[in-house]
Amino acid sequence: MDKRIFAAATIAAMLAASPAPAQTQAAARHLVYEFGYNTRAADTGPGTGKTTIDVGGPAPDGGVKVTATDEWWNTVRPRQSYTCELYPNGGVKCSQPPYAISPIQVAIVPLLGQSVFTALSSNEKATWNQSYDVHATFAPAAKSGFAGQPSTWKGAYTLTGKGTVPEDPPIVLVQFQGAMKQQSGRYITANQKGNILFDPRIKTPVFVSQAITFVPTLSVNRYTVELKLIRY
Repeated sequence: MDKRIFAAATIAAMLAASPAPAQTQAAARHLVYEFGYNTRAADTGPGTGKTTIDVGGPAPDGGVKVTATDEWWNTVRPRQSYTCELYPNGGVKCSQPPYAISPIQVAIVPLLGQSVFTALSSNEKATWNQSYDVHATFAPAAKSGFAGQPSTWKGAYTLTGKGTVPEDPPIVLVQFQGAMKQQSGRYITANQKGNILFDPRIKTPVFVSQAITFVPTLSVNRYTVELKLIRY
């Protein structure tokens, strides 16, 4: 097993064994991930930082409000927080100015959808397809979102459960691949492939590692994102 996955599974087991802090009325869930952009997730070092995700209560149309903030290492102030709506299937709609989501956030927020990993509840080695839309102003390969006209990206993925991690059951290793396709503008395709560690006890991905490549070629043709849950 990849040493990064093993280390993330160990941390996830420690988190699950510890009681979760009391939730406030402001957020139904408060998640903190360390991330790495073109590097491993860590608390210090170039390309690293923390992403804080506050998941609110239900919205009238079936979604939940999500506010996410990327705080890059060695940066005096966190980057701007983006507020979007998350749907059970992983769909994301950013309808508040600046209508944005960052490449770090788009790697994890859809995976927090309530029904994304339900196939694992009956079979830890299930294979399933997951489709959802991301409607936002999104800059592929940029370290942050940007203000502008939002567009829709259609995501379609195949996910395969590989069973529990032997060292840390009941955490499940999931492999995935697929793409997000922009429906306007430059009609960019972002091809994605990677691994997820999903903890069924807290119904949350505790580790995500993915590589993204673009068609047509952009100024940055490929980048990687890694996220590791450190607080929930």
